[in-house]
Amino acid sequence: MTHQATRQAESGAAAPAREAATVNDDLIELLFFAYRDFVGDPDRILAQYGFGRAHHRVLHFVDRYPGLTIAELLDILRITKQSLNRVLKDLIEQGYIAQKTGESDRRQRLLFCTEAGAALAGDLTRVQVRRLARALSDPIGDESGGARASAQDFLLAMIEPDERAAVRRLMARRGRDLA
Repeated sequence: MTHQATRQAESGAAAPAREAATVNDDLIELLFFAYRDFVGDPDRILAQYGFGRAHHRVLHFVDRYPGLTIAELLDILRITKQSLNRVLKDLIEQGYIAQKTGESDRRQRLLFCTEAGAALAGDLTRVQVRRLARALSDPIGDESGGARASAQDFLLAMIEPDERAAVRRLMARRGRDLA
C-alpha cells in the first residue's frame, strides 16, 4: 500500500471515531446544561431557607426512606461523615429532620422528615417533576436521528426553554449544530 493510500485509510477510520467522540461530547455538554437547570429549580427554593444542594439530597432520601440510618445515608450520598453532620445539624436545628435512637441498636441514629421537612422535600420534588414531565412531552425537532437524537432532544428539553438557543449557539461554536 502506498503512503498516500495508507493515510487515506487511516483518516477514513479516524472519521467515525471523531464523529463518535463529538456525539459523546455533545451529549455530555447537554447533560451539564440539563443538570444545571434541573437542580436550578430547587436551588432557588433552597436559597430562601439558606440551604444548598447537600441539604436537598439529604431531604430527598430521608423523605423517601423514613428511618434511614446515618450509615445508609453516607453510603447513598458518598460524602464524608463530617460533611453530612454539618448538613444534618442545619436540618435538625431548623426542624426539617428529626433523629431517633435505633430500637435494636441504641448507637444507631434513625432519620425522619418532620412535617416541615416533608413539605419542603415535596416542594423540591414538584419543581423537578414538572421539568421532567415537560422534557418528556416536548420533543425538539422532527428529524429521526435515532437514540442520539432522542437523548439530545431530551437533554435540550431539560434546559430552560429561553436558554436553549444560547446553548445551541455555544455548542455551534465547536462546529456542531443541534438543529
